[in-house]
Amino acid sequence: MAFAIEEINRDPALLPNITLGYRLYDNCVNLAVALRVATALISGEEDSFTDYSCTGTPPVLAIVGDPGSTHSIAISRMLGLFRIPMVSYYATCSCLSNRKEFPSFFRTIPSDAFQVKAMVQILRHYGWTWVGVIASDDDYGQSAVKSFIEEVNKFGCIAFSETLPSVNPRMRIHQIINTIKQSTARVIVVFSTEAYFIPLAEEIDQQKVIERQWIASEAWTTSTIIVKEENFHSFGGTIGIAIRRGEIPGLEKFLLQVRPLFHSSNNLVKQFWEEMFDCTFQQTSNNYNFSSQMRNKICTASENIKDIQSAYSDVSELRASYNVYKAVYALAHSLHNLMSCEPGKGPFQNNSCADITTVQPWQLLHYLARVNFTTHYGDRVSFDENGDALAIYDVMNWQRADDGSVKTVTIGLFDESAPAGQELSLNEDKIFWNFESNSPPRSVCSESCQPGTRKATRKGEPLCCFDCVPCAEGEISNHTDSIECFQCPSDCWSNPSRDMCVPKEIEFLTFREPLGISLTTISVSGGCISAAVLAVFIYYRNTPIVRANNSELSFLLLLSLILCFLCSLLFIGQPLHLTCMLRHVVFGISFVLCISCILVKTIVVIMAFRATLPDNNVMKWFGAAQQRGTVFVFTVIQALICIIWLSTAPPVPFKNTQYQNSKIIFECYIGSITGFRFLLGYIGLLASVCFVLAFLARNLPDNFNEAKFITFSMLIFCAVWIAFIPAYVSSPGKYSDAVEIFAILASSFGLLIAIFTPKCYIILLHPEKNTKKNLMGK
Repeated sequence: MAFAIEEINRDPALLPNITLGYRLYDNCVNLAVALRVATALISGEEDSFTDYSCTGTPPVLAIVGDPGSTHSIAISRMLGLFRIPMVSYYATCSCLSNRKEFPSFFRTIPSDAFQVKAMVQILRHYGWTWVGVIASDDDYGQSAVKSFIEEVNKFGCIAFSETLPSVNPRMRIHQIINTIKQSTARVIVVFSTEAYFIPLAEEIDQQKVIERQWIASEAWTTSTIIVKEENFHSFGGTIGIAIRRGEIPGLEKFLLQVRPLFHSSNNLVKQFWEEMFDCTFQQTSNNYNFSSQMRNKICTASENIKDIQSAYSDVSELRASYNVYKAVYALAHSLHNLMSCEPGKGPFQNNSCADITTVQPWQLLHYLARVNFTTHYGDRVSFDENGDALAIYDVMNWQRADDGSVKTVTIGLFDESAPAGQELSLNEDKIFWNFESNSPPRSVCSESCQPGTRKATRKGEPLCCFDCVPCAEGEISNHTDSIECFQCPSDCWSNPSRDMCVPKEIEFLTFREPLGISLTTISVSGGCISAAVLAVFIYYRNTPIVRANNSELSFLLLLSLILCFLCSLLFIGQPLHLTCMLRHVVFGISFVLCISCILVKTIVVIMAFRATLPDNNVMKWFGAAQQRGTVFVFTVIQALICIIWLSTAPPVPFKNTQYQNSKIIFECYIGSITGFRFLLGYIGLLASVCFVLAFLARNLPDNFNEAKFITFSMLIFCAVWIAFIPAYVSSPGKYSDAVEIFAILASSFGLLIAIFTPKCYIILLHPEKNTKKNLMGK
């Protein structure tokens, strides 16, 4: 401060013909002393006064300081009543930005609100969401930690929050260290002045607490008391927020000019000199403590301070000092702007200007709020509407120097005025990590949930502590840390990893799969066998056994069996509009034609027996024409049922997504259940009548009784279709079509084998029995 004022007084361009004065007071790091000093400054030191009109220049126009937030809060409440400007160079509590409570407070150090933003940006950058926080028991620490917790809760969680004791009880220090050891948080943020933090830092070093990433507030990031070799084992790699470093040309030379002045009011310089050179001034040794008397060396005041390397003369890391420098220049520029006011264009009542000879603090306050200038180092100095300086910080890292000492290295910058998202810039290559992997640590309560899972919070634990639960079938999550799984569209299903919806597998009975190939082979084989039997019957159509079994109906029955076998092919393959309509129509008509032929054959057998009785001419009423007509009528009825069904609610291709979640069942929707029931019911009716008639005629006296074979064939037919109903209803997807095909093939083979195998056996293997005599033997 003294250097800055002397520099301003030498500058002819700034406050020409004006000399600035100053008074320096020590607050002794005590609130009561600080308040007493501030009161003395603004009221004057005289015991009495004679200017009862309260005119003239006040004792001081402004105060530079106090460095502490708690002191600044108390002093600024008092100064604000009189609108006396106060410019602090180290008080960072964000509460001081409240203009209603502190109308005359300014600072050249950024508010903690910006420091918190810088720290949060670092946490976000490295994905640290599980963080411990320690704060000093004062306004600086408690206000900062409150803002910090609010910001962290937006994206992460606080693992623990501890307050450093103000009177340093060892029990409380041990409790904090135990909390640090037990916590899974690997990143710990500390908002504290060095005085509060030193006891904890020493205990951490003694207990060898390692594998922690410390984030330091600006109050202790560059503290030479803490940044030392003994602490490096535990605190090496610390990342800290530091006040913007500046350069003050000529300051080092000014500092080295200090000399002891043997004056009763300047004992501080003598104490400093004795401490620096480990000596004692003989004239005043009786006034000092026992440690001073123990020194044997006598101070001569001619010692060369340039030969001593100390923090006093080190101007390479000017941070708080640079803020003092800017504070003094801000007041000087404000006075200069006040003095440069043009009459009639002033900011006060009636456009008046302030008089530099009788300037009042409230007038200086007006100009201070609007000051805007650039320092020699190139930094712009101005205040926002809350009296806060432009927020810009250096990001520091504790590293080992070549000589084994500990140094703080600038690894980045936080500039609040930068474009959004670019406020923090880090030089990753320059960062030292005090971990075996030499890489950033992981500090999360729970690892991120990968796509395909969702976060499930644990009861009674912070939101950052969660379990990763796999998404259910049909649901996906396609990004990390999803809080819920999303349902796939109806035509899609989740893949095995549950991170993507894929089109559902479309299932239908195809010709390429083993089941389809097997059924196709059996169907074609059945048709071929039926055709072969037909060929045999045509070839041997004039033999007694063929003629006796009504060759015309046998031919028609075999043709219908061929259709029955081949109609099952319509149930295989992708459903189309045409195949959906044809499959049940062809199936229904083919089987009605088949059953009609068998029914007529049964009737013919019964009538033929009746015709052998005396005076019975019933066969003349049921000749070949009547037989063909009966088959035709029965078939036409089924055809009419099919026509009505197709015209009202025909079967259509349908993609069923409800039956099976993971697949689309491509099937033929039958349209009208009533139509389908009538179709099957009519077949069942004819089969039942045929079975009853054949059963009644099974014991007719004949060597080769056709009724026996028909009874057996109808028994197979009915058994197959009765079993078909529950099997069809309970079979999923393509297997329902397979069940229906199986029923068609089984019943068709049952009819073919039961009716035609005995005849083919005689025709082909025992032709000697193929005679009328043999057939009429009984």
